[in-house]
Amino acid sequence: MVMAGRRKREVTEEYRDEISRQSSSSAAFLKALSLILGLTAKKVLIVYAHQSSGSFNAAAKDAAVEVLTAQGCTVDVSDLYVMKFKATATAEDITGEVKNAGNFCYLEETKLAWEEGKLSADITEEQRKVTEADLIIFQFPMYWFTVPAIMKGWIDRVLTMGFAYSQEKRYSHGVFKDKKAMLSFTTGSQESMFSANGINGDMNVTLWPLQNGILHYCGFQVLAPQIFWAPAYVPAEARSTMLESWRARLQGLLEEELISFTPSDCFDLEKGFQLKPEVHENHATKEFGLTVGIHLGKPLPPNNQMKAGV
Repeated sequence: MVMAGRRKREVTEEYRDEISRQSSSSAAFLKALSLILGLTAKKVLIVYAHQSSGSFNAAAKDAAVEVLTAQGCTVDVSDLYVMKFKATATAEDITGEVKNAGNFCYLEETKLAWEEGKLSADITEEQRKVTEADLIIFQFPMYWFTVPAIMKGWIDRVLTMGFAYSQEKRYSHGVFKDKKAMLSFTTGSQESMFSANGINGDMNVTLWPLQNGILHYCGFQVLAPQIFWAPAYVPAEARSTMLESWRARLQGLLEEELISFTPSDCFDLEKGFQLKPEVHENHATKEFGLTVGIHLGKPLPPNNQMKAGV
């Protein structure tokens, strides 16, 4: 307690002058205030995939870095194209001999390599960033209704079995149940095309494999996605408005309500992880299914993967 009090006094003295000098700057004020109050600085990892520093995705990434840093967060960016991040999952991801070269299984071999500290340096470094992060933001342009190949490679290679999930630790009991994650991305199609009646289909359905099958599977608490609808096809003023909305959201991002998923305890391990009869019965009179994927043959719950608390 004495050390904590001394540190708070030191921080107060360190930032008192900054506040007086830059009281007109909200960014400086928020940063200083967070330190004075002794708030724990959050660590954020942005996994970023775009080739151009002049892109809208780059602007969205830069906005996140600026706003979150101003709030006292430590922000790290994995710029996958600049890093020339290897997208293919191969035996080269393991240092030394593999267990079964004749019938190589990436899942099993990387689990063993993770346990023995034999994963390649680039994977080990990204796993370190994930371990330290309180929040991970995936910033990308949507390619073919999913993430770009280089980002999928990051997911395949970094979120290895053992490190990111196991048979016992997944979904609501997952390894990363104390961390948050979200998708922030641009589309090439306008919003109406991703509606329930649109030619691309319901965006909630598109998001299910990414948000449930990857993020929630690893245990992450999933924040609602930030979707920038077709920025390449709107006026510059509209793009500026999109970025301002993102900046405003970032101010309270870490305190937002989460996307809803059906808890693991609602499924019966002994019966192939089927929904327990009592859960099914309790939901029998409801208008909509539980989630996009676990819909019970009912209409999909509107915006289940796009808005929190649905």
